Amino acid sequence: MARILVVDDDERIRTTFRMLLEGAGYEVEEAHDGNAAMKCFAQCRVDLAITDILMPEKDGIEVMLAIRRMVPRVKVLAISGGGRIEPSFYLTMAKHLGADAVLVKPVDKETLLKTVASLLEGTGVQQDRPPVVPQNSSS
Repeated sequence: MARILVVDDDERIRTTFRMLLEGAGYEVEEAHDGNAAMKCFAQCRVDLAITDILMPEKDGIEVMLAIRRMVPRVKVLAISGGGRIEPSFYLTMAKHLGADAVLVKPVDKETLLKTVASLLEGTGVQQDRPPVVPQNSSS
């Protein structure tokens, strides 16, 4: 089963992502900032890190670069809602520095689950069951 580390200083986002990802069959670890993420990353095997870019202490770019140095095989999904400037600036920078994928907040559940499944497909991670992607019933 794939293990995902969700790093975001917003508890509501961490909780929402945890519920969606666990509902899709993934194991989820949470970290409230980059320093907590590094402690968690050092203590457990992680297949994918989802990290916000703008956080206090250690930001998502620093987290991503540290993960790349420690275990290059781990996939990284960078997310941002922006700050003083548009989120696209931060996400473009994250992509150039090694993020495997980027998403703008707010992230809808279907996009999140599809992106996570796509990133984990090429890693050889065995899952107990394939992720369930909810179908949009308003078709």
